Amino acid sequence: SSGGLYPFASLILSLSVEVTHYSIIYAILPPLFTVNKHKPWIEASYHGVITENMDTVLLDPPLVALDKDAPVPYAGEICAFKINGDDAPFEAVVLNRTSGEGVLRASSPVDCESQKEYTFIIQAYDCGAGPSGANWKKSHKAVVHIQVDDVNEFSPIFRESLYKASITEGKIYDSILQVEAWDQDCSPQYSQICNYEIVTAGTPFAIDRNGNIRNTERLSYDKQQSYKIMVTAFDCGQKRAKEDVVVHIEVKPVCKPGWQGWNKRVDYEPGTGSKQLFPKMHLETCGGPLSGVKAMVELQTNHIGKGCDRETYSEKSLQKLCGAASGSTDLLPAPSPSTNWTAALLMDSGRDSDLIYRFDGRQAANVPDHVVPQNLTDQFTIATWMKHGPSPGLRAEKETLLCSSDKTEMNRHHYSLYVHNCRLVFLLRRDFTQLDTFRPAEFHWKLEQICDKEWHYYVINVEFPAVTLFVDGVTYEPYLVTDDWPIHASKIDTQLTVGACWQGGEVATPRFTQYFRGSLSGLTIRPGRIETQKVISCLQACKEGLDINSLESLAKDIKFHFNPAQSVLVVEGEDVDSINTAMTKVSYINSRQFPTPGLRRLHITTTVQCFGEDTCLSIPDIKAVVMVLPPSEPRITIAGSNRLVRPASDLRGPLGVAPFKELHITSTVMKGDGFGGREWAVLDALTRRPGVMEVMHNLDYCDVLVIGEELNPDRESLEIQHSALLGKHLDATNSTSGISIYGVDSMAHYEQALRQVRYRNWRPANLSERRFRLTCSELNGRYTSNEFNLEVSVLHHSAPVEHANHMAVQPQYMRPVHHPLMISFIKRSAPPAATVVIVVCIAALVVIVVIGVYRIHATHQEGSREDEDEVKDAEEEWDNSALTITVNPMEALGDEVRQEEHEEEEEEEEEELVGGVTSVESENSDEEEDDDEGREAAKERKQKGKLGWDSSSITY
Repeated sequence: SSGGLYPFASLILSLSVEVTHYSIIYAILPPLFTVNKHKPWIEASYHGVITENMDTVLLDPPLVALDKDAPVPYAGEICAFKINGDDAPFEAVVLNRTSGEGVLRASSPVDCESQKEYTFIIQAYDCGAGPSGANWKKSHKAVVHIQVDDVNEFSPIFRESLYKASITEGKIYDSILQVEAWDQDCSPQYSQICNYEIVTAGTPFAIDRNGNIRNTERLSYDKQQSYKIMVTAFDCGQKRAKEDVVVHIEVKPVCKPGWQGWNKRVDYEPGTGSKQLFPKMHLETCGGPLSGVKAMVELQTNHIGKGCDRETYSEKSLQKLCGAASGSTDLLPAPSPSTNWTAALLMDSGRDSDLIYRFDGRQAANVPDHVVPQNLTDQFTIATWMKHGPSPGLRAEKETLLCSSDKTEMNRHHYSLYVHNCRLVFLLRRDFTQLDTFRPAEFHWKLEQICDKEWHYYVINVEFPAVTLFVDGVTYEPYLVTDDWPIHASKIDTQLTVGACWQGGEVATPRFTQYFRGSLSGLTIRPGRIETQKVISCLQACKEGLDINSLESLAKDIKFHFNPAQSVLVVEGEDVDSINTAMTKVSYINSRQFPTPGLRRLHITTTVQCFGEDTCLSIPDIKAVVMVLPPSEPRITIAGSNRLVRPASDLRGPLGVAPFKELHITSTVMKGDGFGGREWAVLDALTRRPGVMEVMHNLDYCDVLVIGEELNPDRESLEIQHSALLGKHLDATNSTSGISIYGVDSMAHYEQALRQVRYRNWRPANLSERRFRLTCSELNGRYTSNEFNLEVSVLHHSAPVEHANHMAVQPQYMRPVHHPLMISFIKRSAPPAATVVIVVCIAALVVIVVIGVYRIHATHQEGSREDEDEVKDAEEEWDNSALTITVNPMEALGDEVRQEEHEEEEEEEEEELVGGVTSVESENSDEEEDDDEGREAAKERKQKGKLGWDSSSITY
């Protein structure tokens, strides 16, 4: 044959005998030898599954085409799969031409709701006899059946947007009404509704899987006239309805004695005083004659704070506010670097700023020796808040609140307060040095309050040998007093423990015993004094309770009385109308400026008497709630100068420096439309925007902390004079970490006290600055201020400098002047144009006056200085640290050069003044460099006369 390759054909054939794979032969042979003899082969039918909104089809069997011409190129390869049917949204793609593998996929989104199944024809095509694809062959037709799997993409939808029904009170219904939902999904699994559910919690209704709603209890019109419940539906794929449906069920009344016209919830806004609870309530008696009605209204606040809404200041602040004697020791303070023995105890953070410790029988704390009062004397007071329940077991162990025992060697209890079998016991063992006779040692009280799981305030007044217990301000004498011998004197130290008793002797390893189980708060001990009844009542007084408005408007036959806490009110009368009027006057009041928000439950029980009978009608009890809305949270802001620069001599002075001399404390709240009185309403109506209103309230502590190294008592102190606290409800404690001023008092008094805080350093040689951080609090940390940081910088080398013109030179140690500003309302809007014009005019007038005075004074100074220059020698040195002298450029040569040099020197000196430190060495070097220029300037002044001042270079 012709061509250069064909002579090698015989060689290739001989080599192919030893080669097992024929593909090598066809790769070398030219296309002329390729012949497409066979057509491709595929399966007769295929079954596939595709998930809607997906593109991958799972075929069984897999899509594979075979050709007997393989491995001949082109003829033995599969080039395409073709689908017959224009409406089939699928396409077949060849993955491997040699192996014939292919894949079937969706060419457009497949939706089960539109079509669940697809059937179409598919064929395979080889690549023909050559690269051009000529003489291609196709396989037989195969049937492909595709099933679309449903996806739970649709949520159930209710057929009605609102369902209504009515029932008669007192009846149980099998079905009140039926709700129905449907689903758009295509499959039975996802299109059927399998469950209905009532979303609204606490309703007396139930619903079955068919949507039938029934009542689970007999409904009362007096209790609630209508119910609004939300119902949802779930399909069998547990997909919830997109929107819940509202069901209104109206309760029709049947005449039944009871209270009517009252609301289950009453909202109380803080600061509104007394609010009526039942302004439209009346008693329905169904026409029966009555001889008397007695109603008891109970306000249940046990879940709020420690039994009710009380002031949540710290124990020390409360004692000072109530006028208690000073000298008490707080044994359960908030954890801090100086009071770290409570850090490991469990705190109940669920209370609103109340400091509550919870003991579970495994925690206790040893009080440091320096905190424990060393001599209790014959008169002292122990006070605490306690919540305690019954102890587990038949023979309960002692649960110790407070215990003073031997630290080592022995196991003697000197005094302790513990609970045993719901009895409160106080143990007091005197020393032989004080007594040597058989004296009272244990005092027992058996009270229901000890194990009722409620908060109570316990105060033990000791006037040895008499001991008196106060519980919530009520006096209780011990039912049992046992005597014992005094303790022998020894040199063994004692250990005061809270939450258990310390056993340091008679055991191999010292440990805690007699753990307490309950909650404690405000545990204090005061030696040398007992608490008065007035102070005890003040410390445990509730700030919320029931009240009656307009007592004078009540009928004469109405009798009422409150319990001491004003949480229970009893109203009695003979006439129903008089009782109705009295009940509409019952109010709720909360005197706290920032009350604890949340629910307060109301419970009303009523007893009705008929003529000649004890009771004739049964009046259902009423249960309602008072919702105390959250108060507007105040934003406490501390403002003032953040940096104080003082020479070292001031710090060494007897009074030192006052870092917070220019301090200001303000508090603001955000308010919306129409709040805050008539003035605020007018401003708000003009702007239609919420604003900021300044409010006045108390603070309970301000802490000044030292940032960095603690104070060194050998060379510095941070303190406040006791006279600065006189006439205020304030006290102060200081340490090397800073100073704390505490007590419930106004922001103005705290401002005055903080301005009197003095910092002294009698050896400030190595001190460059001291940093302090001030924070203030209201309600024991419930509201805190910003962190105000202050730096006190010390000047060590500040030599006095003589200035040519004192009017133009700023004093070296200038104190910032703050003018008092009274702000009632701060609106976040631009100031009026008239205000801007007035301020600009006043500023311009002030500048003109200052310039005039300055020019007059400068002229006088220059006139006197000319005479002095005639007698002074030419070596006089000028201090130009803060002056700009402009010489007429027409009168001297080279003045431009000297002026530029002078301006550069002035800029350098101004930078030194801004930095706050003036170096004597730098001044001396500047004077030497400008010595010649100063002499030339003096000569020119003698020749030219008075110089002209360039006011443009003076900075005011």
